[in-house]
Amino acid sequence: MNPAARAGRWSAAHWKTAFVAWICLAAFFYLLGTSLGTVNLADADTGSGETARAQSILKHANFTQKATEEVLVRSPTLSVGAPAFRRAIRDVEGRLRMFPVIDLIRSPLDPSMRGMVSADRQAALVQFEMREVGQVARNHVQPILDAVAAEQKAHPGFTIEEFGLASSAHVLNKTVGDDFRKAEQLTVPITLVILLFAFGALVAALLPVGLAFTGFLGALGVSAVVSHLQASSDRTKSVILLMGMAVGVDYSLFYLRREREERARGRPPRAALRVTAATSGQAVLVSGLTVLIAMAGMLLAGNPVFTSIGIGTMIMISVSIVGSLTILPALLSRLEDRVDRGRLPFVSRFVRADGESRFWGTVVSAVMRRPVVSLCLAIAALLAIASPALGMHTRLLSYTDLPRSLPVIKAYTDIQKAFPGAQTPAEVVVKAPNVRAPRVVAAGEKLVERALATPYMKLPVTASVSPDGTVARINIPLVGNGTDASSDRALQLLRGTLIPATLGKLPGVETAVTGITAGTKDFNDQMKSRAPIIFAFELGLAFCLLLLTFRSLVIPIKAILLNLISVFAAYGALVLIFQHHWAESILGFHSNGAVVSWLPLFLFVVLFALSMDYHIFILTRVKELVDAGVPTDRAVERAVKRTAGTVTSAAVVMVAVFAVFATLRSLDIKQMGVGLAIAVFLDATIVRAVLLPAGMKLLGDWNWYLPHWLEWLPTLSPESRAAVAGSAHELDLAGLDRPAVHEQPARTIEPAAHALEAGDGDAPATEEVTRADPVEDRV
Repeated sequence: MNPAARAGRWSAAHWKTAFVAWICLAAFFYLLGTSLGTVNLADADTGSGETARAQSILKHANFTQKATEEVLVRSPTLSVGAPAFRRAIRDVEGRLRMFPVIDLIRSPLDPSMRGMVSADRQAALVQFEMREVGQVARNHVQPILDAVAAEQKAHPGFTIEEFGLASSAHVLNKTVGDDFRKAEQLTVPITLVILLFAFGALVAALLPVGLAFTGFLGALGVSAVVSHLQASSDRTKSVILLMGMAVGVDYSLFYLRREREERARGRPPRAALRVTAATSGQAVLVSGLTVLIAMAGMLLAGNPVFTSIGIGTMIMISVSIVGSLTILPALLSRLEDRVDRGRLPFVSRFVRADGESRFWGTVVSAVMRRPVVSLCLAIAALLAIASPALGMHTRLLSYTDLPRSLPVIKAYTDIQKAFPGAQTPAEVVVKAPNVRAPRVVAAGEKLVERALATPYMKLPVTASVSPDGTVARINIPLVGNGTDASSDRALQLLRGTLIPATLGKLPGVETAVTGITAGTKDFNDQMKSRAPIIFAFELGLAFCLLLLTFRSLVIPIKAILLNLISVFAAYGALVLIFQHHWAESILGFHSNGAVVSWLPLFLFVVLFALSMDYHIFILTRVKELVDAGVPTDRAVERAVKRTAGTVTSAAVVMVAVFAVFATLRSLDIKQMGVGLAIAVFLDATIVRAVLLPAGMKLLGDWNWYLPHWLEWLPTLSPESRAAVAGSAHELDLAGLDRPAVHEQPARTIEPAAHALEAGDGDAPATEEVTRADPVEDRV
């Protein structure tokens, strides 16, 4: 008996224990995680390469730079010397002095302050430092933002607006939080509506949604607890919700539809559950293990953000597997046919219990008649969609990529226009026994002098020193917006020429450059170097798992190739949509001409995992039929038709959940939602209904080729023959003792396996099963 069958047997026999344990554990971990809170990754822990080294130097030197904010005062007609302009600046400064949390104010009216007035003298910056740092500063910045807004109202002829790390982080955290709550509120009802149409009954629709949502709450709590050992990324919670509702519902859907299908064939409730536990249950287990393996690949990226997302997703997938294999059979054993209660008029009449779809049945029949033509056309279509991926550009998000409707982003844009590069400086970190030593100071001054002599670096240049005097940070604004070609050239000049010729010459002095431009370059370089390792890990372990599941060399190779095609088609669609401007008004974004840097690797891992779901689910059905003696081509056609309704419903759920994230305001989350939705759609249509059956039709019995020298391998296959035949020896969920079944000869059980697939014949499947295995009536 396979593990899924054993889990189903125990849960059905102890349904109260399983149900109460599930609810209690989910509630316990959610409350525990809420009470402990989540430890988020600090900015200093998210870098790669030289950026990570610079951040590490600052962190270990206890370099706590106070939160610095800037207030832009700009006039379309007046210059800074005008009395009205000077009065507006003094009013802003006077308002700021009213706040005890503000420690220092730098005025553009002070002649010693360089770089505080724009080149056209129609804009000025009022800089101030807060007494606090980090989250504490963010918590105190909203009243200051309100005060600046009040000054704007008092001076309608001027533009007065604030930007800084504290204010931007405060506003963006609120925006992300609002978007996450929106996703939470939309995901559950949308999923429920889809499942109502899939099952045509309220109780059957509520089971997967309830199981997925409680699992999500529990996983969220576990993730919060784990964050005290491995800090969590800001994006982890969104990914947990996305994967929890999509994958959790899918697994429950596969399980529940198979149980309903077996009941429709005439099996008694417990016998139907036996078959489901040993077949679809095992398929869910293998699929879940594949997803876990895929998500484990993120741990090899060498970046804490990927590590956090990988751990959070693995927690969510593990919870979904446990719930689908234990709680679902427990509830089904209790509900039996009451799972169909709450049937909806005008919906249930269109739901077929056998899961078949007339539309997909027609498509698959046509594909099986013309496999070569179908295969060539499908591959050509996917390659055409994937071709734009050859021109993919990647970059980390900058402030210019954030929602422009936010006042703080408008302030950033206006400051960048008046003071190019001021908000995206390169941060040169210098470590020495004493950074105030004359030789170090002289080298630093020479660096700044040479930097300002180039057309790539601008004023204002600022510097600060750690409390122990061993680390200094020099902020040098770069031209461009921080992530464009101009900024990249400036960074290359700074790292490759200016620093080696100045500070780099001093013995005992260590330098490193960080900042938005440096962070993007270092992150992209690290992803390029780690991608081959992650690809090999994903493909290798997936191959081994599929090899053990289907005992074939051909099946895993073919599945991997098909999944890679769908992944690269999703890449091409992303480039087509987000690197151009035609879809901006449709999806509500502003193109920056690139895909966010972390997304390609993330999409590869997630899409490779999700696309395996459908393949494993369909292929296990094909394997059942082949093991029962059905020819491969007929087994493929029948399996694809019978799983069409389930796979279509699962794909619609995933696409809908991902589409919710495509409506959010953050560009990286929007790109993630669109990429996942497109990939799942392609995988559930072109790949599942055309490429898979056409390929298997052409390969025929070669699909199951396994060299003799690999016959020793263990198997993870579902207990298809024994389960489908209704063997009590393998699948007695209720613990009934029926020794007569154990004594059944193999020839009595074998016809039963064929009889279950006789739905295409003249006699009803129920009668054939009863004739082949009369003991089934006593279950």
